[in-house]
Amino acid sequence: MIVLENNDLKVVLSFKGAELISLIEKKDATEYIWQADPSIWAYHAPNLFPIVGGLKDNQLQVSGKKYTLNRHGFARTSTFRKLEAAPNHAHFELRYNEETLKVYPFKFEFQVIYHLDGRTLKVMYKVINMDEQTIYFSVGAHPAFNVPLKDGETFEDYYLAFQYPEELKSHQLSENGLFNGKLMDVPLNHQKLQLNKSLFEKDALVFKNLKSREVILKSDKSTKQVKVNFTHFNYLGLWSKTDAPFVCIEPWLGCADSEEGHQDISKKEAILELKHGHVFETDFSITI
Repeated sequence: MIVLENNDLKVVLSFKGAELISLIEKKDATEYIWQADPSIWAYHAPNLFPIVGGLKDNQLQVSGKKYTLNRHGFARTSTFRKLEAAPNHAHFELRYNEETLKVYPFKFEFQVIYHLDGRTLKVMYKVINMDEQTIYFSVGAHPAFNVPLKDGETFEDYYLAFQYPEELKSHQLSENGLFNGKLMDVPLNHQKLQLNKSLFEKDALVFKNLKSREVILKSDKSTKQVKVNFTHFNYLGLWSKTDAPFVCIEPWLGCADSEEGHQDISKKEAILELKHGHVFETDFSITI
């Protein structure tokens, strides 16, 4: 593990998945990150690469050839290498290898970089094309935040405050985690989405056309809040599980397949392409 720390926050990072596994406010020891109860959901804040969401029959097609790749890709279960670590900075790397080439036939380097500045944790994703051809990928975040954050509160006391007024329409997912072509209206009350478990009865809420690039998790019963800024991400997922005390706020550059069938990765919705020798970078931030 790698620990980042300043006067306000303590951050713990794992080499598995380069995952954020703890974010603690030091003045009162409040833990903001879900602590991965394996009986409910065994992750904290996985990094998603080289796909986001599920593939039809878990099959990825590249130039007509099929590869088996599980939902959200392999980065979240891979062991990363440390490139750099300092009291407020950590830099992880995952490079292609024999195992990744069996399921994703591109040569890449995927880096996850954390920087702690005051009460903000910045997370940067960097993809380097090490192949002789254009590579195709998606990337995303899946942080789970504890809800409630204080004793005596409930999940339903909390809401998500959107940056701008929105007409929210969630693109619904099937039981297999694929888009089924249906939309669900998600009403806001003065830019607030009140949390309740019924929101997630049909899996995650997925929004594709938001004006907002920032949401704040908060409660009128507490001064504690979490702001997630995702300026460069075009998709947002929100998710929780029945009776689980967390909510995931997920900035994505990519999304699941639809139920309609397979397609070559180069034609996949929201896919990113990176030419030979080029580098891709993006970032989001979490502010306590």
